[in-house]
Amino acid sequence: MYSLMKRILIGKPLKSQAAGEQKLSKIKALALLSSDALSSVAYGTEQILIVLSVVSAAAFWYSLPIAGCVLILLMALILSYRQIIYAYPEGGGAYVVSSRNLGEKPGLIAGGSLLVDYILTVAVSISAGTDAITSAFPALYPYHVLISIVLVILIMVLNLRGLTESASILAYPVYLFVISLLILIGVGGFKLLTGGVPPAPEHTAIGTHVPGITLFLLLKAFSSGCSALTGVEAISNTIPSFKKPAAQNAARTLLMMGGLLAVLFVGVTLLAFGFGISPKPEETVVSQIASDTFGRTFFYYVIQAVTALILILAANTGFSAFPLLAVNLAKDKYMPRMFTVRGDRLGYSNGIIFLGVASMLLIWLFDGKTEHLIPLYAVGVFIPFTLSQTGMCVKWIREKPQGWKTKMPINIVGALISFTVLMILILTKFHLVWPVFVFMPIVLLIFHSIKKHYLSVGEQLRLMNETGPVEIKGNVVIVPIAGVTRVVEQSVQYAKSLSEQVIAVHVSFDKEKDKKIEADWEKLNSGVRLVMLHSSYRSLIHPLDKFLETVEAKANAHQYKVMVLVPQFIPKKRWHTILHNQSAFLLRFRLLWKRDIVVATLPYHFKK
Repeated sequence: MYSLMKRILIGKPLKSQAAGEQKLSKIKALALLSSDALSSVAYGTEQILIVLSVVSAAAFWYSLPIAGCVLILLMALILSYRQIIYAYPEGGGAYVVSSRNLGEKPGLIAGGSLLVDYILTVAVSISAGTDAITSAFPALYPYHVLISIVLVILIMVLNLRGLTESASILAYPVYLFVISLLILIGVGGFKLLTGGVPPAPEHTAIGTHVPGITLFLLLKAFSSGCSALTGVEAISNTIPSFKKPAAQNAARTLLMMGGLLAVLFVGVTLLAFGFGISPKPEETVVSQIASDTFGRTFFYYVIQAVTALILILAANTGFSAFPLLAVNLAKDKYMPRMFTVRGDRLGYSNGIIFLGVASMLLIWLFDGKTEHLIPLYAVGVFIPFTLSQTGMCVKWIREKPQGWKTKMPINIVGALISFTVLMILILTKFHLVWPVFVFMPIVLLIFHSIKKHYLSVGEQLRLMNETGPVEIKGNVVIVPIAGVTRVVEQSVQYAKSLSEQVIAVHVSFDKEKDKKIEADWEKLNSGVRLVMLHSSYRSLIHPLDKFLETVEAKANAHQYKVMVLVPQFIPKKRWHTILHNQSAFLLRFRLLWKRDIVVATLPYHFKK
């Protein structure tokens, strides 16, 4: 049943040789990896206007130069990450750049920030999309957490089916969003140019001095507008997913994404100012622009539908980038090796499932109200932005390749602006972002603990040439029995084939039953000694543990190895398992963790 459901949901397993077929073209990669960045157009301008509205609507003209500054940062980031793609074609983005140029700790801070950020991306995007659905259908609001979790599962399953298949499906809504917004900007711009829109009386002309405007407020508005840049780094993390030449295709996709993001963001900002839009709690800026442009016509509802859809699909950027970043960290021994394992469809399924479960847990804990996570989300992006730009500066100074003097200013500008935005976010929203200073040390501690474990394991497994392996002269086989049955008879015969030193052990709870077991053992006539251990407190494990301690000491003295052969009933139907006491499982678990002995299982399959 499980296998059938798995095949229906995920599809047939792919051969390892088919890995090349699962690579992304530029068109598909743009849809798969840019959904987070493009979706931020829906709220980037709005965030700027919300901050400026503290003064008055007269200050809204400042949104234009602020958008220009955001555009400069976008250009710096795009050009910088393009350099990173060519410099580090194996992927890893900010983590690889920071760790190789700034050191281990900055690299782990960048990697850890991005991992947490991708979890937040999924939770925030899905919750925002669910809010759009429940706004349209208020009757569904009591089920908003359930709807969010179902959406996460759907996107998770889609990604488990493989990159190519998920990209093929997701390409349609992403490009529909882009085309719809380009039409909106085109028609709205035409109306503005032709005078089809009356000027907003409360808005002031560009360049007008507005009392109450301070540099700090403008910087705060700028940092809020920079939320439109989240997801820009995803392509640099996923270079190995591109078709060959991977680095070249990734760089071109990054430029395409940057161009689209710039056009859409600037276009929405210009229309918002030109239409005299003010932020409203009950209606988004994009909704107001669409309403003023088309009225409440069919195309207005198309804009709303594709905007809600792109907010949901923004989560897919996390599902695409998180597994590959986890792979890079796992290769460096900072995350479990299970993240490097490819699934049936050649995707890194463990990373996809982990991200899905973590984001669902976050949605459940916050009751689907993840708006307080958005500042954390922004801080989580700008930490690696700052570190990656700084890392590239160090790389140019250290290596001094040809043309480095022309490349370095891009990284300097990017590093300075990113650091400024980061500081503003921390200073203005410390009451919301303080968890960063709690969970980042915890994440770093986890990374170091994992690395310490792997180094310790490697040291213990390494072949030591100076000392040869300890010679083992034979085995002492211990067979725990609950009674004298066909299973026990079979187990004893198998034990005798392994060693001449075989001991059967029975832990006794009832002296009356002991006599029957001893009598049955005599009838069996196996030639194997039976040891009876009495347990006053009805414990199976403790008396056996003490007995094995004695046997192990004697065996080690003669260079013998102790083996415990555990008979195991295997029912015909799986549900029959709950009808048995699972003493064999508990015994194996205890022995494997406590004793340096061999634990073997002899299965006995019931036929009915």
